[in-house]
Amino acid sequence: MHRPTLTRLVPRPLALLVGLAVAGSAQATDLWTVARDALDNDATLASSRSGFSAVEAGRDVQRGSLLPQVSVGASLTHSRTYQSQSAGSSPTAGGNQSDPRFQDEEDTVNSLGLNLDASQALYDPTRRAQLDQAERQVDREALSLAAAEQQLLLDVAEAYFEILRAHDILSARRSQETAIERQLEQAQERFEVGLIAITEVHEARASFDLARAQRIAAESAMQVSFEALERLTGQRYASIDGLAEEIPIVPPEPVDRGDWVELAMTNSPMVQMAEAGIEVARSELDVSRAGQLPSLEAFASYDYSDNDRSGLSGYNSGSQLGLRASMPLYTGGSTQAQIRQSGFALEVSQYDFEAQRRDTVQQVRSLFTRVSNDVETVEARAQAIVSNQSALEATRSGYEVGTRNIVDVLNAERNLFNAIADHAEARYDYVLGLLRLQQQAGLLDAESIQGVNAWLRSEDAVSLELPAVANDDPVMNIGQRPRSPS
Repeated sequence: MHRPTLTRLVPRPLALLVGLAVAGSAQATDLWTVARDALDNDATLASSRSGFSAVEAGRDVQRGSLLPQVSVGASLTHSRTYQSQSAGSSPTAGGNQSDPRFQDEEDTVNSLGLNLDASQALYDPTRRAQLDQAERQVDREALSLAAAEQQLLLDVAEAYFEILRAHDILSARRSQETAIERQLEQAQERFEVGLIAITEVHEARASFDLARAQRIAAESAMQVSFEALERLTGQRYASIDGLAEEIPIVPPEPVDRGDWVELAMTNSPMVQMAEAGIEVARSELDVSRAGQLPSLEAFASYDYSDNDRSGLSGYNSGSQLGLRASMPLYTGGSTQAQIRQSGFALEVSQYDFEAQRRDTVQQVRSLFTRVSNDVETVEARAQAIVSNQSALEATRSGYEVGTRNIVDVLNAERNLFNAIADHAEARYDYVLGLLRLQQQAGLLDAESIQGVNAWLRSEDAVSLELPAVANDDPVMNIGQRPRSPS
């Protein structure tokens, strides 16, 4: 498996997707294939990608405000007015319309107008600061997308290995139930011939009922475990490859915890995103301060109008070219209030960065310690299986000769299968702990997934089995259930 070094850099936004697309093909049901399906189909990651594109478009909006602005307008109108006026004396009988004291006027106007306006910002500190802020927002959103991609890879790995974990535990519980059932049958036979008391039969029955309950719980966990995988990928898998019996259980590299902390401070997209948030807040403060500075722009305009009025025609045209400057003198105190508000927002972002830095340091240290301890835990759990197997054989021998009772045998049976289940838990804890450590350090990428994928074996494939009961709940029904391989 690839081991990170101190000089390794976090992938740029979307670079992970490129790496996934150009990598070699894998089997249809291994972790690598599932990860690619998730990157193509996960709704949360798709939302993050769209959000990144929206922020990029916002930057282009701000850039456009600093480029030349040109507009054209046109109008075509037709108007008609009519006026009737009198001189104030009463008309003679018959109402002589030719009397000069009476005037009727009708006016018809047809007009066509065109105008063209252009402007160019020469000095506009507010718009320039807004563009810088948009650039910082794009940087932060790119880091957010990178963090979302790494989180999705971790979610896929967790869902994948939780299925394998549930399968191994279920196998142990089924074997335990079978073994204790045989012990119950033997106890019943020995009781029937008078070799043991009825209390030992009851002890065996109680142990069998407990084993059966544990098996049912393990089956339920198995049935539920792959729902998360289907939600992430939108795909249904008949089976997935299992984890090989022999995998390299070694301490994480670098072997020094401080090196991992340094890697995280350099590469973690969460830390970098918090740091980018400071730059966004600082640029917002620049925008607020620019609100009290002057601005200067060049402008040009051209107007043309053509009028046809009561048989008279003519046109007018005019043009302007100049500079226009403005400076706010008094805004009611709102500009100073915005500066104070932006200053406090900058402080918030700085405290958020420090909180994220401390959280990342703590997470990396804890995960490093946990993974290092998991190395020894896996070895100890494996040895516990051997020890419990020997203890069970010795207890059974003692039971045969009468020096041990059935309770001792049942306890030894449970201890053995608990040790088997605990060993499986420890193996998956190690694998997932290693991936979580890489994710916190900002190193989880396609190469990491491929490294773990090499530990899987198709001959150990796990079938995803579900009961044939239909789910009529429209909220929970996420598609057709996977079927076992024929």
